[in-house]
Amino acid sequence: MSQKRDIIRAHISSFSKKMIYGFFISLSTCLFGQDQSLADSLETIYVNGDFEEEKRLEILENLAIKHHDLKAKLKYSDELLNLAKEMDSSQYLFTVYLEKGNAYSALGEYPEAIDNYLKGSDIAIRDNDSIQLAMIYGSVGNIYLRMSEFRTSVPYQQKAITILRNNLDEKKDTIKLATSIENLGLDYFYLNRPDSAMIYFKESGELFKSVHDSISLAYNQLNKGLVYAQNKDYENAEKNINNAFPIIEKKGHFDVMCQTLIEISEIYLVKKEMERASESAYKSLELAMDHNLKSEISRANLQLSKIYEQTGRDKQAMLFYKNYIIYRDSVTNLASFQEIANMRTDFEVAQKQTEIDLKQSEVELLNQQKSNLRILAFSMIALLGLTGFYFRNIRKAKRRSDDLLLNILPSSTARELKENGKVKAKKFDEVTVMFTDFQAFTKYSENLSPEILVKSVDFFFSKFDKIIDKYELEKIKTIGDAYMCAGGLTHTSDEEVIKVIQAAFEIKKFVEKMRHSSDDSIAHFNIRIGINTGPVVAGVVGTKKFAYDIWGDTVNIASRMESNSKAGKINISENTYLLIKDHYDCEYRGEIDVKNKGMMKMYFVKGAKKIPHNPVKDKSFEVLC
Repeated sequence: MSQKRDIIRAHISSFSKKMIYGFFISLSTCLFGQDQSLADSLETIYVNGDFEEEKRLEILENLAIKHHDLKAKLKYSDELLNLAKEMDSSQYLFTVYLEKGNAYSALGEYPEAIDNYLKGSDIAIRDNDSIQLAMIYGSVGNIYLRMSEFRTSVPYQQKAITILRNNLDEKKDTIKLATSIENLGLDYFYLNRPDSAMIYFKESGELFKSVHDSISLAYNQLNKGLVYAQNKDYENAEKNINNAFPIIEKKGHFDVMCQTLIEISEIYLVKKEMERASESAYKSLELAMDHNLKSEISRANLQLSKIYEQTGRDKQAMLFYKNYIIYRDSVTNLASFQEIANMRTDFEVAQKQTEIDLKQSEVELLNQQKSNLRILAFSMIALLGLTGFYFRNIRKAKRRSDDLLLNILPSSTARELKENGKVKAKKFDEVTVMFTDFQAFTKYSENLSPEILVKSVDFFFSKFDKIIDKYELEKIKTIGDAYMCAGGLTHTSDEEVIKVIQAAFEIKKFVEKMRHSSDDSIAHFNIRIGINTGPVVAGVVGTKKFAYDIWGDTVNIASRMESNSKAGKINISENTYLLIKDHYDCEYRGEIDVKNKGMMKMYFVKGAKKIPHNPVKDKSFEVLC
């Protein structure tokens, strides 16, 4: 018996670091909410056929999203799937695959969940819908979080957050962003970084509070309780968990109720209140079995095994531990891991299609080479002529390929791609990011013909391209009427920030000139400019084509500098101001409330400081203004 007890203790000890189970928040669940009373009403209407036929899709969509019974959720999702396929509706198809993925995930059937998420990602990529893709990233990250693959989960959550931070326009986007931040906090919690986890939980909690999302706030409170428990502050842990439980129970989130009961049981176990600990664990097991929640059944059995082991009842402890193993293995067996790994590979390969295209081009060149070599074998005379022709063509093709890569990637990145077939993400400590956009662009777009609008944007952006080339800056991308570029990616001198300011003045001067021109074939825009300096991460991304992009808070703040600027003004952050204040006169604007950033100091750049004439001064500091 002692040997059995040692075996149980060893297994439980190895698992104890992962015992506390975090509370995931589904992006889709948060967006639409799980109002079961509404789902019940809709289900009654649908079953009785008391609705107009054109409302069928809408009703099915709500049932697929809101129904708390997972089997019913899958049933209505399948009905919606058949109708959506008949209509070839991307909107409904995406909803189906996301909700089926959520249901299978809650049931612990992860390969099926991943399969549906990947189908959803295909639709998001095809429709170029970044928000939908962010939802998929977050959902896939949650699968890996559930499977204790925390380091794999982190980049998926970070991708979702990056997309959502750059598209934070509506209440529903705030909820999605908060959800991904919450789940990233769980990753760090499991990676034994409770302080980092709490920072993310506090940020997500404030976002949920700002949109009055009570259910997500309850999840947030549960997760804060986990951090308190990890730091052995059991009083605050119990307080947070008990306060959140009634809200979770009222909403009918059975998987979370099971997990909450286990957390309460764990706290009582630590406090040696065995009767209350076992009571909570049995409630969790009963609820999980009623709803066939395999992951929760497994964890409840493990918790009961721990309780009985600590009270010396080894026979019962072994029985519950065997049940834990059975259900655990049904959820996370090796075949499932392999299948999910293969799906993950397919997902990531699909997003690097351009690499395949590049390899295909190399194969085609190789085939051309072989064909030419066969021809060359016929005659030494043909050899001379064809060799020259061949190498001229190869040089032309190579030149075109190099020019294309240099057009879309920095030279060092293009070189790395050609040499290694891939590009590693790099961190830069000091990059100056500039955003511009046209004031009242929406108004222009309503009053101008599409042809003139497109011609106007192309006209201005083409000139911007020439200006940033002149100052050796890197164009990152255009987003509608917004233009983004950066200095410090290809060169790392102190002059890069000055070059960005110079380019900003030249862009501003050009737009002002065109605004007062008499050319009616071009829209007379005004422009706002925002600049920030700081660390970024840069890399190559894309699904069907390469795109060089940069990420980080520096980029987000630069965007906020632009949105808080004024027409005809260059608005800069305090970071940038400290680097240019000796060279430019700036007007302090005070502290301005920035969306999701709080109060930030801002400055308008007025012009270059008058410096005494020095014929040998560095030419790079000459300013056009």
